[in-house]
Amino acid sequence: MSAAAESPFLRDNFAPIHEETEAADLKVIGEIPREIDGMFLRNGPNPQFDPPGAYHWFDGDGMLHGTQLRDGRATYRNRWIRTQGFQKEHAAGKAIWGGLFEMPQFDNPDGAFKNTGNTALVHQADRLLTLWEGGPPHQVRTPSLETVGLQDFHGKLTCPMTAHPKVDPVTGEMVFFGYSPIPPFCTYGVVSARGEIVRLEPIELPSAVMMHDMAMTENFSILLDLPLCFDLERAMRGEPPIHFDDQRPARWGILPRHGDNGDVRWFETAPCYVFHTSNAYEEDDAVVLHGCRMERTDVLVDDGAQQDANNARMHRWRFDLASGEVQEERLDDVATDFPRVNETRLGRKNRYSFNAAFEREASQAPRFEGVTKYDQETGAIQRHRYGPDRFAGEAVFAPRPGAREEDDGWVMTYVHDERENADELVILDGRDLSAGPLARVQIPVRVPYGFHAAWIPAEQYDD
Repeated sequence: MSAAAESPFLRDNFAPIHEETEAADLKVIGEIPREIDGMFLRNGPNPQFDPPGAYHWFDGDGMLHGTQLRDGRATYRNRWIRTQGFQKEHAAGKAIWGGLFEMPQFDNPDGAFKNTGNTALVHQADRLLTLWEGGPPHQVRTPSLETVGLQDFHGKLTCPMTAHPKVDPVTGEMVFFGYSPIPPFCTYGVVSARGEIVRLEPIELPSAVMMHDMAMTENFSILLDLPLCFDLERAMRGEPPIHFDDQRPARWGILPRHGDNGDVRWFETAPCYVFHTSNAYEEDDAVVLHGCRMERTDVLVDDGAQQDANNARMHRWRFDLASGEVQEERLDDVATDFPRVNETRLGRKNRYSFNAAFEREASQAPRFEGVTKYDQETGAIQRHRYGPDRFAGEAVFAPRPGAREEDDGWVMTYVHDERENADELVILDGRDLSAGPLARVQIPVRVPYGFHAAWIPAEQYDD
């Protein structure tokens, strides 16, 4: 058996599908609220060819799975993101690039790594972007999911872009960063509401680290210099190039949105890692951050993904800008990650976070068995489980049009039934997860487990 075939991320519902499908008037159990008008989108890895060597879940070609909801009816379609790498391999009829477990192909004229566009999504300046943190994003149209092409902001994007930029719901600006194993190790950027890069600043770090997410408030951006470190000497020895250094502190950099390297204030805490933040806001003379904290992680170790993921817990940090002190608090003892909020509150004080709940029985690959709603004001926690042998992806919040309350809307995610080998889009009431699904939209094809999702209201369509 090949190294690729042994990967848990090529089996069961992690295995890729090879057809692009479109289906209308899907069967619905329950009733889709008629106020819902938009598209639920999920991004994720879906290799079009068998990998040439060892395979990591992060390696697969990006594929979008979208369910369009309108007037109580549903249409599904899935499309590969037609990146340059996808098209070159499609023309060759085979995989050309190796993955994260392989030595970088520095002699490849098309790049040492393939930009798959497979990780996340963001809508800003009338554009939907699919994101992969090792390079520039790709623009995609909705609801057709047609790939427009690379988006380098008229040549001004000279560094990679994070998979998790943040869009200010009031100003329309987008903040982002890019990281690199060679200097500058971090670059910070701001995109105007018109979609133009107006600031691109190198940020000094003591060494190269993997930085997956960030946060923003009304006036500040927060960069996470955490000890998941690059080591090129390890790579030359054939070892994973990224490792967790538990002797290096975690550092949190807070800078004004339009600031530069000299404006960054660094706060230190005990070593930890955060793949995903929930939200941040300003309160008195402090910046408050919520996210999912892990004691450590070894992201490129292929036989311990679930064990590492189960270390993530919902957490709060309070950075006092006057005294320089940091207060930390764990908010739950249950493993969780992929936190999402009502994005009309992004960067402002918010009350609720909707998180994916990891399955309680350890397995070789990470799966989510439910969604958890955290009330960060009262400490109350609601949990919804999808049922026996039913696992899901990231759940996102879609606000009800005209809603006044933060949780007045719907929580959506794709759910896969392992027993029935069947898939559906589950729609929950954001105010009461415990009430169970309002609607279960039956998807006619298998939807492999993936990464991040987004809700695109119909007024943001660009087809």
